[in-house]
Amino acid sequence: VQTCALPILTRQRHVATEACRRARNGREFLRRVEQETGLRLDVIPPEEEARLALSGCTPLLDSASEYTLVFDIGGGSTELIWTRLVAGEEPRMLAWTSLPCGVVTLAEAHGGREPDMAAYERMVADVQDRLVAFEGKEQLRRHFEEAGARMVGISGTVTTLAAVLADLPRYDRSAVDGAFVSTTDLLSVSRELASMTYAQRVAHPCIRRGRADLVLPGCAALEAILRTWPSGGVRVADRGLREGIL
Repeated sequence: VQTCALPILTRQRHVATEACRRARNGREFLRRVEQETGLRLDVIPPEEEARLALSGCTPLLDSASEYTLVFDIGGGSTELIWTRLVAGEEPRMLAWTSLPCGVVTLAEAHGGREPDMAAYERMVADVQDRLVAFEGKEQLRRHFEEAGARMVGISGTVTTLAAVLADLPRYDRSAVDGAFVSTTDLLSVSRELASMTYAQRVAHPCIRRGRADLVLPGCAALEAILRTWPSGGVRVADRGLREGIL
């Protein structure tokens, strides 16, 4: 659930995404939110979620490359947005897909608190299998291999990895948003986190308890994306849906 309001609260929009799209008690939850808070949540469809995410990270798109893959690894879903930049125009969303898996659903299916490397590889394979249809239809890989297409990552996964890699004493958005992290470094820090115990991840100042059992499923999803499309690295976006609404 995301909320977005102007400072004077004259205009507001409150949206819900994959969890409320899929939950059996989603409608009941929405009614309870409205009854108890007065907020009316819009359950937006996946395509609108993708467009808003793209809009939110537009300032980070590299004009030196014609094509960019924007991905958002969420809790219940992962959005992929294939984008073309044309001079003087807003970014064009050429194709998109929403995979029904995210860090929460991967953790529930494969375990996220103390997965061994076999479980980690199963998560990677799970997401890779889900990417096959999108790659087969859109043929993105050739743009990465031949024209150096770019990647922009939105999500707690990529921002957490960037913060850990920078060895920050605590999470700092200003040090993370817009940073470029190489594929080599992303995979290296992912494996470093995979070697930690749950308690060690809880103790890490850039992870803490809130993400300690979700960061490894996120790493697995990210690794699946990087294995499918060979990229030099990822531009990190600590922005997305909320900024898109604004």
